[in-house]
Amino acid sequence: MSLSHAVFPFFRRWVSVFVDPRLILALPGLPRFVLNWLSFRRQNGEMSVAWRDTFPRLDDGVAATPFDPHYFYQGNWLARRLARSAPSQHVDIGSSILTVGVLSAHVPTIFVDYRPLKARQSGLTSVAGDITRLPFANKSLASLSCLHVIEHIGLGRYGDPLDALGARRAALELQRVVADGGKLYLSTPIGRERVCFNAHRVFSVATILAMFSELRLTELSYVDDEGVLHQGVAPDRVPALDYGCGFFEFIR
Repeated sequence: MSLSHAVFPFFRRWVSVFVDPRLILALPGLPRFVLNWLSFRRQNGEMSVAWRDTFPRLDDGVAATPFDPHYFYQGNWLARRLARSAPSQHVDIGSSILTVGVLSAHVPTIFVDYRPLKARQSGLTSVAGDITRLPFANKSLASLSCLHVIEHIGLGRYGDPLDALGARRAALELQRVVADGGKLYLSTPIGRERVCFNAHRVFSVATILAMFSELRLTELSYVDDEGVLHQGVAPDRVPALDYGCGFFEFIR
């Protein structure tokens, strides 16, 4: 790897902690914003258009709707599988609350998170819990998901204790609670293995399969480095990636 390939991503990650690069790149749109505001104000609409109320959004005028491929596709992937399996109850550990909220409209869902969700919604029960010490009995859950979570465990990002083996402890707990015949739906970054402290880890497909060796893989899909979804692939057909996302369906 060249020095430039190593230094520039490092610099970009650190700058983004303090300054959003997207907003800097959008600054050339400021003159257009001012001209549009003046033009809009001259139309004399029904509501006040005072300068003190302006709220410039300079980075939204793009040709296609932007989205995060990992989170968009993983939510769709899980929703389609639950629609097919139709469990009487589903348990999710720490996944996107937007995904969990939608799922709970169709499947009664228990949501477990280290930082409990305070929102109230029919069909959704929120429980405070630690993924390394789940509040469920052995082999008690028929339908379980954990999307884009295990890579964070033990890195302190969410106020959790530092633990270099946190991801492996989480994997053991997830397997412990899956019932005979039950399913686990898991997603996590895949690619060049590393710890990007304190954001996340990246795993190889082989490492994930080894971590969940108590269960049998029934389906694997992934998002590649360009954000393209590949469905129903064999583990040995996943190419070398830097920061992709694997979607693993396991069964006990």
